[in-house]
Amino acid sequence: MERVVVHLDLDSFFASVECVKDSSLLNKALIIGGGSDRGVVASCNYEARKFGVRSAMPMYMALRLCPQAKVLRGDMEQYSQYSHMVTDIIRENAPVMEKASIDEFYLDISGLDRFFGCFKWSTELAQKITRETGLPISFGVSVNKTVSKIATGEAKPKGKIEVQKDQVRPFLNPLSIRKIPMVGDSAFQLLSRLGIRKIETLSQMPVDMLQELLGQNGKVIWKKANGIDETPVEPYSEKKSLSTEQTFEQDTIDIGNIKSRLIGMVEKLGYQMRSEEWLCSVVTVKIRYNNMDTHTQQCKIAYTSCDHILIEKVKGLFDKLYERRMRIRLIGVRFSGFVRGTYQINLFEDTTEMMNLYQAIDKMKNRFGGGAVMRCGGLEPLRH
Repeated sequence: MERVVVHLDLDSFFASVECVKDSSLLNKALIIGGGSDRGVVASCNYEARKFGVRSAMPMYMALRLCPQAKVLRGDMEQYSQYSHMVTDIIRENAPVMEKASIDEFYLDISGLDRFFGCFKWSTELAQKITRETGLPISFGVSVNKTVSKIATGEAKPKGKIEVQKDQVRPFLNPLSIRKIPMVGDSAFQLLSRLGIRKIETLSQMPVDMLQELLGQNGKVIWKKANGIDETPVEPYSEKKSLSTEQTFEQDTIDIGNIKSRLIGMVEKLGYQMRSEEWLCSVVTVKIRYNNMDTHTQQCKIAYTSCDHILIEKVKGLFDKLYERRMRIRLIGVRFSGFVRGTYQINLFEDTTEMMNLYQAIDKMKNRFGGGAVMRCGGLEPLRH
């Protein structure tokens, strides 16, 4: 049985949600992100993209390119609700669904061609999503995840493309290597300097040479350039929570030490969330006194994976929770209410400096380990 994979991607998702809520925004340049000049573009619609505006661009630059654009701060809770609506529609209809992000899905519909025709089935599903949510969506249908994702990119906005098995190489060959997932700016610049700008040229390179140039990813990129991708569509399941606890060797009333431990715990969980591309909306703090009484306090927050926001929430919850002035035996932190997303889509108020700082910290942690970079407040005090 020939494999059939569909890639679905909601067009300009944040901006499209805003247009569903307020139809007067339709056909106008729209930017979602921080309102100040030092803010960052979280998303924008195609009317703004025509002027060169892009996600993660500094807001002052975006407004210089498109001064007539309407800027909205964004509402992650609202976007999450619409994402869940789309997820539910797909889950009810597709045999196997993987939710790759808040606005992106892979489906394995191998075998449906015997009954419906895969392209026709995908078209009807996309129409149903738009009819029930008001959101525009594009999709690609092909033999694997890589080719279907590239097809979706070529179909946008509000488009659809089917690339059958014998069409894969003719479809990929003339495209820019930028279209290949995993080819970022640095890889593109390196390959461009060698005169490799089209997927056809990349596909004909010796795989060993690519591995020397790009390291471990070289072979994966070579496979993608040749339309090869065995990656399965992973059945979707929501992550419920991330948590960590610490029991003190000796019961303590040292508030400074306790808060330092809490900061370290938040940094550990925050890094894990960013690595796995999660944003949380519920923060819970737990304490257990030396008489074994256990208490928790939680609060809802705007979706985030940012340490500096989470640390303040955790410290505030601890201050509300710790009332009895007894020695503490255990502390714990839990983040829940997850939605898929990267740090970039959380930059409604943060600055480019903050974004660059998090990216630099996480890059060092990826290379040297999770404990490589920590806030001073998260370090355990020295014992003499």
